[in-house]
Amino acid sequence: MARYTPKIPDWPEDERPRERLIKFGAQALSDAEILAILLRVGSHDTTAIDLARKIIHDFNGFRGLDSRSVPELCEINGIGPAKAAQIKAAIELGKRLFLEEPRVRDKVESSDDVQRLVSPHMRDLGREVFRVLLLTSRNTIIADKVLFEGSLTESLVSPRELVKEALNQAAASVVLVHNHPSGIPSPSDEDKRVTKRIKVACEVVGINVLDHIIVGQKGYFSFADSGLM
Repeated sequence: MARYTPKIPDWPEDERPRERLIKFGAQALSDAEILAILLRVGSHDTTAIDLARKIIHDFNGFRGLDSRSVPELCEINGIGPAKAAQIKAAIELGKRLFLEEPRVRDKVESSDDVQRLVSPHMRDLGREVFRVLLLTSRNTIIADKVLFEGSLTESLVSPRELVKEALNQAAASVVLVHNHPSGIPSPSDEDKRVTKRIKVACEVVGINVLDHIIVGQKGYFSFADSGLM
């Protein structure tokens, strides 16, 4: 039996997400309405906004969507590669806008500056990523480099590669950053050993390791703040 589901263009104008955005501004829209504008159309028996509501519910919001890959999003009925790509692009756009506002990417002066810079890109990753911020003597960021992806172990982390990168960029100091996919940012014994090895290697060539930040889903751990540097 056919379902009588009215299409969004058939709704009263003041109920359509796109028209509501134009009239009242994006801040007046719900998460589902914003996502519906990106989706544009639903499936054959579901409107874009009903599909958006289901996605928001099933993935626990935009952060849940961010943690999923394009193939995973394509498993949703009504979502193909084009819609999945639009969703991922919109979320990435939001991250970049967030980073532009405080301009913390230009200079870091505390662990909070660092976590605000890196957390949007690292807190929901399903794999461990190790990166380094290369800084001038005034803590201005020269470069932000991902050194490797995988479990943080002494055998995988190469102090030599880190020192080489720092010297190539003429960095005066560095901040180490990695994430815990478990969501819990407390340092492991291995984290402490790796940090010590890198710090010793950097000291030999006159590079200061200011901090090692571990990013979790709802917070971070700073070696410097905890007196472990």
